[in-house]
Amino acid sequence: MTNVATKPVRRPTGRRTGVSKPSGWWALAFIAPATIGLVALYVWPFLSTLMKSFQDVPAFGPATFVGIENYTTLIGDGDFWKAFGNSALYTAIILLGIPLAVVLAALIEQVGRGRAIYRVLFFLPVVTLPVAIGMVWRFIYNGDFGLLNYVLSWFGVDGQFWVADPRFTIYAFGVVGIWMGLGINLIILGAGLQAIPKALYEASALDGAGRVRQFFHITVPLLSPSIFFVTILSVIAALQMFDLLFIMLRGVNNTALTDSKTIVYLFYEKAFVQFDQGYGAAIAIVLLMVIMIATAVQFRLQRSWVFYG
Repeated sequence: MTNVATKPVRRPTGRRTGVSKPSGWWALAFIAPATIGLVALYVWPFLSTLMKSFQDVPAFGPATFVGIENYTTLIGDGDFWKAFGNSALYTAIILLGIPLAVVLAALIEQVGRGRAIYRVLFFLPVVTLPVAIGMVWRFIYNGDFGLLNYVLSWFGVDGQFWVADPRFTIYAFGVVGIWMGLGINLIILGAGLQAIPKALYEASALDGAGRVRQFFHITVPLLSPSIFFVTILSVIAALQMFDLLFIMLRGVNNTALTDSKTIVYLFYEKAFVQFDQGYGAAIAIVLLMVIMIATAVQFRLQRSWVFYG
Protein backbone atom coordinates (compact mmCIF):
# COMPACT_ATOMS: atom_id res chain seq x y z
CA MET A 1 0.00 0.00 0.00
CA THR A 2 1.33 3.39 -0.95
CA ASN A 3 1.31 6.08 1.64
CA VAL A 4 -0.39 9.23 0.42
CA ALA A 5 0.75 12.47 1.96
CA THR A 6 -2.07 14.66 3.08
CA LYS A 7 -2.06 18.20 4.29
CA PRO A 8 -2.84 18.73 7.94
CA VAL A 9 -6.43 19.75 8.57
CA ARG A 10 -6.74 23.20 10.12
CA ARG A 11 -9.41 23.48 12.75
CA PRO A 12 -11.63 26.55 12.63
CA THR A 13 -10.47 29.22 15.01
CA GLY A 14 -13.86 30.92 15.30
CA ARG A 15 -12.60 33.96 13.42
CA ARG A 16 -14.03 34.81 10.01
CA THR A 17 -11.67 36.46 7.57
CA GLY A 18 -12.70 38.44 4.56
CA VAL A 19 -16.38 38.47 5.56
CA SER A 20 -17.91 41.35 7.50
CA LYS A 21 -19.83 40.58 10.65
CA PRO A 22 -23.61 40.62 10.27
CA SER A 23 -25.00 43.90 11.45
CA GLY A 24 -28.30 44.53 13.24
CA TRP A 25 -28.68 47.94 11.63
CA TRP A 26 -30.52 46.50 8.64
CA ALA A 27 -33.06 44.85 10.92
CA LEU A 28 -33.56 48.12 12.81
CA ALA A 29 -34.00 49.96 9.53
CA PHE A 30 -36.75 47.58 8.41
CA ILE A 31 -38.71 47.76 11.67
CA ALA A 32 -38.14 51.48 12.17
CA PRO A 33 -41.29 52.68 10.29
CA ALA A 34 -43.57 50.38 12.26
CA THR A 35 -41.79 51.22 15.52
CA ILE A 36 -42.01 54.96 14.91
CA GLY A 37 -45.70 54.66 14.08
CA LEU A 38 -46.34 52.57 17.18
CA VAL A 39 -44.57 55.05 19.43
CA ALA A 40 -46.10 58.14 17.82
CA LEU A 41 -49.67 56.86 17.59
CA TYR A 42 -49.97 54.62 20.65
CA VAL A 43 -47.16 54.80 23.21
CA TRP A 44 -46.73 58.58 23.36
CA PRO A 45 -50.50 59.37 23.41
CA PHE A 46 -50.93 56.85 26.24
CA LEU A 47 -48.07 58.36 28.26
CA SER A 48 -49.34 61.88 27.58
CA THR A 49 -52.86 60.93 28.68
CA LEU A 50 -51.50 59.22 31.78
CA MET A 51 -49.55 62.34 32.74
CA LYS A 52 -52.54 64.60 32.13
CA SER A 53 -54.73 62.44 34.37
CA PHE A 54 -52.63 63.65 37.32
CA GLN A 55 -52.86 67.29 36.29
CA ASP A 56 -55.35 70.11 36.09
CA VAL A 57 -55.19 71.10 32.43
CA PRO A 58 -57.23 74.25 31.74
CA ALA A 59 -58.19 75.45 28.29
CA PHE A 60 -55.63 78.25 28.59
CA GLY A 61 -52.59 78.46 30.80
CA PRO A 62 -50.11 75.96 32.18
CA ALA A 63 -51.08 72.62 33.69
CA THR A 64 -50.69 72.05 37.41
CA PHE A 65 -50.03 68.76 39.18
CA VAL A 66 -52.96 67.66 41.37
CA GLY A 67 -52.03 64.05 42.13
CA ILE A 68 -54.97 61.64 42.26
CA GLU A 69 -57.57 64.39 42.65
CA ASN A 70 -59.10 63.65 39.24
CA TYR A 71 -59.50 59.97 40.17
CA THR A 72 -61.05 60.70 43.57
CA THR A 73 -63.47 63.10 41.91
CA LEU A 74 -64.27 60.44 39.34
CA ILE A 75 -65.13 57.87 41.98
CA GLY A 76 -67.70 60.20 43.53
CA ASP A 77 -69.11 61.41 40.20
CA GLY A 78 -72.65 60.16 39.65
CA ASP A 79 -72.43 60.94 35.92
CA PHE A 80 -69.49 58.57 35.58
CA TRP A 81 -71.29 55.68 37.26
CA LYS A 82 -74.37 56.36 35.15
CA ALA A 83 -72.22 56.28 32.01
CA PHE A 84 -70.49 53.13 33.25
CA GLY A 85 -73.86 51.42 33.72
CA ASN A 86 -74.97 52.46 30.24
CA SER A 87 -71.76 51.09 28.71
CA ALA A 88 -72.17 47.82 30.62
CA LEU A 89 -75.81 47.50 29.50
CA TYR A 90 -74.89 48.24 25.88
CA THR A 91 -72.09 45.65 26.05
CA ALA A 92 -74.49 43.03 27.40
CA ILE A 93 -76.91 43.72 24.54
CA ILE A 94 -74.10 43.42 21.99
CA LEU A 95 -73.10 40.06 23.45
CA LEU A 96 -76.63 38.81 22.77
CA GLY A 97 -75.84 39.19 19.09
CA ILE A 98 -73.09 36.54 19.20
CA PRO A 99 -75.50 33.55 19.43
CA LEU A 100 -77.44 35.11 16.56
CA ALA A 101 -74.22 35.36 14.54
CA VAL A 102 -73.38 31.71 15.28
CA VAL A 103 -76.78 30.54 14.06
CA LEU A 104 -76.63 32.71 10.93
CA ALA A 105 -73.09 31.56 10.15
CA ALA A 106 -74.18 27.92 10.44
CA LEU A 107 -77.18 28.55 8.17
CA ILE A 108 -75.09 30.35 5.56
CA GLU A 109 -72.59 27.48 5.62
CA GLN A 110 -75.43 25.16 4.56
CA VAL A 111 -76.19 27.28 1.50
CA GLY A 112 -74.81 25.77 -1.66
CA ARG A 113 -74.74 28.50 -4.29
CA GLY A 114 -74.87 32.18 -3.39
CA ARG A 115 -73.07 31.83 -0.06
CA ALA A 116 -70.74 34.71 -0.89
CA ILE A 117 -73.70 36.97 -1.67
CA TYR A 118 -75.11 36.53 1.82
CA ARG A 119 -71.73 37.26 3.37
CA VAL A 120 -71.32 40.42 1.31
CA LEU A 121 -74.78 41.66 2.26
CA PHE A 122 -74.12 41.13 5.95
CA PHE A 123 -70.64 42.68 5.64
CA LEU A 124 -71.84 45.93 4.04
CA PRO A 125 -72.49 47.71 7.39
CA VAL A 126 -68.86 47.08 8.38
CA VAL A 127 -67.53 49.13 5.45
CA THR A 128 -70.24 51.80 5.68
CA LEU A 129 -69.46 55.10 7.37
CA PRO A 130 -70.86 55.30 10.92
CA VAL A 131 -72.30 58.73 10.08
CA ALA A 132 -74.38 57.25 7.28
CA ILE A 133 -75.50 54.37 9.50
CA GLY A 134 -76.49 56.76 12.27
CA MET A 135 -78.51 58.96 9.92
CA VAL A 136 -80.36 55.99 8.40
CA TRP A 137 -81.23 54.46 11.76
CA ARG A 138 -82.23 57.84 13.12
CA PHE A 139 -84.81 57.99 10.36
CA ILE A 140 -85.94 54.43 11.10
CA TYR A 141 -86.36 55.23 14.80
CA ASN A 142 -88.06 58.60 14.27
CA GLY A 143 -91.09 58.81 16.52
CA ASP A 144 -93.22 60.91 14.14
CA PHE A 145 -92.59 59.48 10.67
CA GLY A 146 -90.06 56.70 11.21
CA LEU A 147 -90.10 53.46 9.24
CA LEU A 148 -90.26 51.29 12.36
CA ASN A 149 -93.38 52.98 13.71
CA TYR A 150 -94.94 52.83 10.24
CA VAL A 151 -94.45 49.05 10.11
CA LEU A 152 -95.78 48.66 13.66
CA SER A 153 -98.91 50.57 12.69
CA TRP A 154 -99.80 47.75 10.27
CA PHE A 155 -100.29 45.51 13.30
CA GLY A 156 -102.10 48.11 15.39
CA VAL A 157 -99.11 48.75 17.66
CA ASP A 158 -98.50 52.29 18.82
CA GLY A 159 -95.03 53.54 17.99
CA GLN A 160 -92.60 55.09 20.44
CA PHE A 161 -89.95 57.77 20.35
CA TRP A 162 -87.21 55.13 20.34
CA VAL A 163 -84.27 57.52 20.49
CA ALA A 164 -85.76 60.46 22.38
CA ASP A 165 -87.27 58.34 25.16
CA PRO A 166 -84.61 57.38 27.76
CA ARG A 167 -86.44 54.11 28.43
CA PHE A 168 -85.59 52.80 24.95
CA THR A 169 -82.45 54.69 23.89
CA ILE A 170 -79.75 52.22 24.95
CA TYR A 171 -81.78 49.25 23.68
CA ALA A 172 -82.28 50.99 20.33
CA PHE A 173 -78.54 51.58 20.09
CA GLY A 174 -77.95 47.93 21.02
CA VAL A 175 -80.02 46.74 18.05
CA VAL A 176 -77.97 48.96 15.73
CA GLY A 177 -74.73 47.70 17.28
CA ILE A 178 -75.74 44.07 16.77
CA TRP A 179 -76.63 44.80 13.15
CA MET A 180 -73.30 46.59 12.56
CA GLY A 181 -71.25 43.78 14.10
CA LEU A 182 -72.91 40.88 12.31
CA GLY A 183 -70.74 41.23 9.22
CA ILE A 184 -67.32 40.84 10.82
CA ASN A 185 -68.65 38.18 13.20
CA LEU A 186 -69.99 36.11 10.32
CA ILE A 187 -66.65 36.30 8.50
CA ILE A 188 -64.72 35.09 11.56
CA LEU A 189 -67.25 32.40 12.48
CA GLY A 190 -67.54 31.30 8.85
CA ALA A 191 -63.79 30.71 8.72
CA GLY A 192 -64.06 28.67 11.90
CA LEU A 193 -66.88 26.58 10.47
CA GLN A 194 -64.87 25.73 7.36
CA ALA A 195 -62.08 24.35 9.59
CA ILE A 196 -64.42 21.76 11.14
CA PRO A 197 -63.90 18.36 9.42
CA LYS A 198 -66.94 17.26 7.44
CA ALA A 199 -66.24 13.67 8.45
CA LEU A 200 -67.48 14.45 11.96
CA TYR A 201 -70.92 15.40 10.62
CA GLU A 202 -71.02 12.33 8.38
CA ALA A 203 -70.09 9.99 11.23
CA SER A 204 -72.65 11.56 13.58
CA ALA A 205 -75.33 11.31 10.89
CA LEU A 206 -74.64 7.58 10.61
CA ASP A 207 -75.18 7.35 14.38
CA GLY A 208 -78.58 9.00 13.99
CA ALA A 209 -77.71 12.56 15.08
CA GLY A 210 -79.93 15.24 13.56
CA ARG A 211 -79.03 18.79 12.56
CA VAL A 212 -79.89 20.29 15.95
CA ARG A 213 -77.85 17.73 17.86
CA GLN A 214 -74.92 18.16 15.47
CA PHE A 215 -75.09 21.92 16.00
CA PHE A 216 -74.87 21.72 19.80
CA HIS A 217 -72.48 18.77 20.07
CA ILE A 218 -70.14 19.37 17.12
CA THR A 219 -70.48 22.87 15.71
CA VAL A 220 -70.59 24.90 18.91
CA PRO A 221 -67.75 23.08 20.75
CA LEU A 222 -65.39 23.13 17.77
CA LEU A 223 -66.36 26.73 16.98
CA SER A 224 -65.72 27.89 20.56
CA PRO A 225 -62.24 29.40 19.80
CA SER A 226 -63.79 31.60 17.12
CA ILE A 227 -66.70 32.48 19.42
CA PHE A 228 -64.20 33.45 22.12
CA PHE A 229 -62.29 35.68 19.70
CA VAL A 230 -65.52 37.34 18.55
CA THR A 231 -66.52 37.90 22.17
CA ILE A 232 -63.23 39.66 22.93
CA LEU A 233 -63.62 41.98 19.94
CA SER A 234 -67.28 42.68 20.72
CA VAL A 235 -66.65 43.64 24.34
CA ILE A 236 -63.78 45.98 23.45
CA ALA A 237 -65.80 47.66 20.68
CA ALA A 238 -68.95 47.97 22.80
CA LEU A 239 -67.13 49.63 25.71
CA GLN A 240 -65.80 52.24 23.26
CA MET A 241 -69.16 53.07 21.68
CA PHE A 242 -69.42 56.78 20.87
CA ASP A 243 -70.18 57.55 17.24
CA LEU A 244 -73.77 56.26 17.17
CA LEU A 245 -74.61 58.16 20.34
CA PHE A 246 -73.07 61.34 19.00
CA ILE A 247 -74.85 61.15 15.64
CA MET A 248 -78.27 59.84 16.62
CA LEU A 249 -78.79 62.03 19.70
CA ARG A 250 -77.79 65.36 18.20
CA GLY A 251 -80.72 67.73 18.56
CA VAL A 252 -82.64 65.29 20.78
CA ASN A 253 -83.93 66.39 24.17
CA ASN A 254 -81.38 66.65 26.95
CA THR A 255 -83.06 63.97 29.08
CA ALA A 256 -82.33 61.19 26.57
CA LEU A 257 -78.73 62.35 26.14
CA THR A 258 -78.13 62.69 29.88
CA ASP A 259 -79.54 59.26 30.68
CA SER A 260 -77.81 57.49 27.77
CA LYS A 261 -74.22 58.72 27.94
CA THR A 262 -71.51 56.09 27.66
CA ILE A 263 -68.03 56.32 29.16
CA VAL A 264 -66.49 57.51 25.89
CA TYR A 265 -69.20 60.13 25.41
CA LEU A 266 -68.56 61.39 28.94
CA PHE A 267 -64.85 61.58 28.12
CA TYR A 268 -65.64 63.60 24.97
CA GLU A 269 -67.92 65.94 26.93
CA LYS A 270 -65.42 66.60 29.71
CA ALA A 271 -62.30 66.87 27.55
CA PHE A 272 -63.57 68.64 24.42
CA VAL A 273 -66.76 70.43 25.43
CA GLN A 274 -65.95 71.54 28.97
CA PHE A 275 -62.18 71.62 28.24
CA ASP A 276 -61.32 69.75 31.43
CA GLN A 277 -58.60 67.65 29.85
CA GLY A 278 -57.16 66.37 33.10
CA TYR A 279 -60.48 64.92 34.21
CA GLY A 280 -61.12 63.59 30.71
CA ALA A 281 -57.71 61.89 30.73
CA ALA A 282 -58.60 60.20 34.03
CA ILE A 283 -61.80 58.87 32.42
CA ALA A 284 -59.76 57.50 29.49
CA ILE A 285 -57.29 55.73 31.80
CA VAL A 286 -60.12 54.20 33.84
CA LEU A 287 -61.77 53.00 30.63
CA LEU A 288 -58.49 51.38 29.59
CA MET A 289 -58.32 49.61 32.95
CA VAL A 290 -61.93 48.42 32.60
CA ILE A 291 -61.20 46.99 29.14
CA MET A 292 -58.04 45.27 30.39
CA ILE A 293 -59.87 43.75 33.37
CA ALA A 294 -62.78 42.60 31.19
CA THR A 295 -60.36 41.00 28.73
CA ALA A 296 -58.39 39.30 31.50
CA VAL A 297 -61.60 37.91 33.02
CA GLN A 298 -62.65 36.52 29.63
CA PHE A 299 -59.28 34.85 29.15
CA ARG A 300 -59.61 33.31 32.59
CA LEU A 301 -63.15 32.05 31.99
CA GLN A 302 -62.37 30.64 28.53
CA ARG A 303 -60.49 27.75 30.12
CA SER A 304 -63.78 26.20 31.15
CA TRP A 305 -65.70 26.46 27.87
CA VAL A 306 -63.31 26.91 24.93
CA PHE A 307 -62.31 23.66 23.23
CA TYR A 308 -59.02 23.73 21.32
CA GLY A 309 -59.03 20.10 20.27
